[in-house]
Amino acid sequence: MHRQTKLRLQLMLGTALLSTPVSALAQTAPSQPAQTQPAPAAAANAPVGLDDIVVTATKRETNLQDTPISISVLGSEALANRHVQSLMDLADGAVPSLRVATFEARQSALTIGIRGIVPNDANQPAREQGVGVYVDGVYLARQHGLASALLDIERVEVLKGPQGTLFGRNTEGGALSLVTKKPTGVFGMRAVAGVGNLDSYNSELHVDFPALGDFAFKVDGVIQVQGPVTKNILPGEEGFGQYDRRGLRFQTRWTPSDDFTATLAADIGKDKNTPFYSQLLNFNPNGLPVVPWTSTTVPSGSIRDLAPIVQVEGSERMTQADIGVPQQWSVDDTRGVDLHLSYRPNDSLEIRSITAYRDLDVEQYDNIAGAHRPPVVGPNGNFSRYSLAGFWQHQFSQELQAVGSLGDSIDYVGGVFYFKETVSDDASTPSTNRWNADGTGYTILDPTPTIRGFRSLDRKSTAHSESKAIYGQATWTPAQMQALHLTVGGRYTWDDKDGTLELINNKLPVYAGVTGELHFATSVDRFDPLVTLAYDLSDNVNVYGKYSTGYRAGGASSRSLSYRSFDPEEVKAYELGLKSDLFDRRVRLNAAIYQMDRTDSQIDFSYVEDGGRNTLDTMNAEGTTKIRGVELEGQFRATENLTLSAGYAFTDISIPDAVNPRTGTSQPVFIIYTPENAANVAADWSSPFMGGTLKAHIDANYADATHSFEQYAVKNDSSFIVNARVAVADIQTGAGGPLLEVALWSRNLLDETYVYRRDPANRNTLGDYGNFNNPRTFGIELRASY
Repeated sequence: MHRQTKLRLQLMLGTALLSTPVSALAQTAPSQPAQTQPAPAAAANAPVGLDDIVVTATKRETNLQDTPISISVLGSEALANRHVQSLMDLADGAVPSLRVATFEARQSALTIGIRGIVPNDANQPAREQGVGVYVDGVYLARQHGLASALLDIERVEVLKGPQGTLFGRNTEGGALSLVTKKPTGVFGMRAVAGVGNLDSYNSELHVDFPALGDFAFKVDGVIQVQGPVTKNILPGEEGFGQYDRRGLRFQTRWTPSDDFTATLAADIGKDKNTPFYSQLLNFNPNGLPVVPWTSTTVPSGSIRDLAPIVQVEGSERMTQADIGVPQQWSVDDTRGVDLHLSYRPNDSLEIRSITAYRDLDVEQYDNIAGAHRPPVVGPNGNFSRYSLAGFWQHQFSQELQAVGSLGDSIDYVGGVFYFKETVSDDASTPSTNRWNADGTGYTILDPTPTIRGFRSLDRKSTAHSESKAIYGQATWTPAQMQALHLTVGGRYTWDDKDGTLELINNKLPVYAGVTGELHFATSVDRFDPLVTLAYDLSDNVNVYGKYSTGYRAGGASSRSLSYRSFDPEEVKAYELGLKSDLFDRRVRLNAAIYQMDRTDSQIDFSYVEDGGRNTLDTMNAEGTTKIRGVELEGQFRATENLTLSAGYAFTDISIPDAVNPRTGTSQPVFIIYTPENAANVAADWSSPFMGGTLKAHIDANYADATHSFEQYAVKNDSSFIVNARVAVADIQTGAGGPLLEVALWSRNLLDETYVYRRDPANRNTLGDYGNFNNPRTFGIELRASY
């Protein structure tokens, strides 16, 4: 950590090296090692070392290799190499311990997990995430809207393990921190235009305007469009798995003096999307007696046969639905404004303020399965469940930070945080189709029940949250032993939450014989400590041990019939880590081994009520869930042109049985979307080519099969995804002209097909149904920069 001590003041003032893409899959640019005398001739063509990487995981800019936290970083070049346009694209395994999946089949709500902390249905008003998502230090409280287009990201930092001290609220699994590019005050323009298969196209425009006095301005605009993965055969209706994302952001930075900066940013986004098709993977897997589809009744212990036109395709993704259904765009509208203030009264102190307001409006239309999921009906019966929902959220947050140093021995961060949120939702599930008498055809029902204002609401609820915190963290490096670094920190949090379930099945709730709205209210005070001891074995090798805690706030399930509240769940984590740059910094190897003990685990139990109502109860399980793991990341600059990288995550989970609140019996439960083994490898090539630069990238990503539901032992498929990109960059266009880059890219190059979400809940009435990953996508892209 000696390098960090020397750079501390520069980094705090933002004058250190710019971040470059790095992680287990990110390419770094060459850097020249310091030399006191000419290198021997034999070493003249030796490959140069890997660059330092700047991160902000400790609320100050530090060297990645000197930061005693398990962190993975994806820079802008790594994101471009993978053609990452939204957080959904990180589901391919870019960081082995980071897991991203859709909630149900919806592209509008993402489930994000780290190290086995993966909440399932956290898109309800009174439910919380287990991994905090931040954009420029602003906490995004909801799963909805997370698949919106990314706007000029400088880097993505994946902070693994509880971040309860500096990041706080709902970061028991870790934090996903997105850092955007800021105004420079120097004119620059970058434009991107591309086309691809599935009728896709994308375009970007990023303009840095020349400074106007003390003001700098920047504008970013993004459009991302893709056609359907599965076609809808009903004329005039949208297909499945398509999207149309658009985003715009404006930033201005005011620097009236060297010691004060104010940055104001405002953004707006519209994410139009349709769900992935949920298709039958099998029929009657339990081998029950089958009665004809035209039977008027189905005896107990039997199952109705499929209608003649229903297809079962369990091994391949359907490119065309067998039944046409009404389907329109789901729309996420996101808006936000944030003000960042920075004042540096002297070289050893910076005072910051982050003020932010965000709101989110969602109109959901998910007709995802036709006759491939309940309700299961026979002749002349209604079918095809149209999941309609509205979701409205607004949040305000204020954070004050003091980041500084006391002499050469102590670096510290302290602050206060305030957060307030109001969220409401409603949901309806009318059927849109009706069978004929023999199952060979169907008609479309009157659309009136699908229109807002005419819907019969399955549920309607509102929740409020308020959180206040004070935190501090300090690192002491003794003058007599500068290889030793002791970090101690803590955060005290006051959380208050309340909610109201206003309607169940379109009427006032009835619970325990009493009719009326259901309410809950919780208030929790807690302290989360952190202790880290780090030691520099040399200038380029350091080790650390860390203890920390984190939590996920409690709440209530608006999908339940009782609206019973549940308590926060807590994680205590122990971690040992190694960070090293070896062989003249040509090899970088980082490793971490950890154990997390989770108590009061929030476990979801879902079931389908008569009539097809999807009900979910959440309870705090007894006992301690133990999550143990190993994480490895490495890079090797093999030659001046070639960089190899790899990453691996092993996760072992021991989770006690839990009591199902519906049956009252104890049963095994599981952690979702967490593979036991996940790994990736990548190769990056860069060399001169016809006056420009030839760049080539390929990565391969593997993950074991995972669970989709905490209550079912059935697993999804394992996955193996390959992405690739080849580009000719730095193409000169003449004096004063832009530099051009032409690239060919492909995601899922080998067209791997696997089920990423499998639902076995209806094996006695139909069979498993599920969702497949995206097919191979590819395209050509042109980039121009001034």
